[in-house]
Amino acid sequence: MIDGTVARKTGTVSAFGSKLDTAADFVLVVVCLIRLIPVIHVPIWLTVWIIVIAVIRAVNLICGYVMRKEIVVLHTVMNKVTGILLFILPLTLTVIDLKYSGAIVSAVATFAAIQEGHRIRTTEQEER
Repeated sequence: MIDGTVARKTGTVSAFGSKLDTAADFVLVVVCLIRLIPVIHVPIWLTVWIIVIAVIRAVNLICGYVMRKEIVVLHTVMNKVTGILLFILPLTLTVIDLKYSGAIVSAVATFAAIQEGHRIRTTEQEER
């Protein structure tokens, strides 16, 4: 979670590293979901919400690629907040019911995904 900060502090930031970080984050989330979903009871409404977020993110990737001819994933503050909340979520399952913590994380993730899509689309329009 701190690899971006370390890269900036040490002057080792690269476009490849940024894309690799995004891919690693994606793999982490998918693996966590695969491991956690069979163990915990995820309400249907939360499962649907997670799928909707994934669809929004997929649309963002497609739009970014169509508009810029490259994979575009923005490292916004809200995306980082979502990552932190996803990291903390399994640690809270014994204290906070998943329907509450999952709703909070999903709300933040939805906002982050919509914000990212908006920035991808408006940044492209401003550049023209």
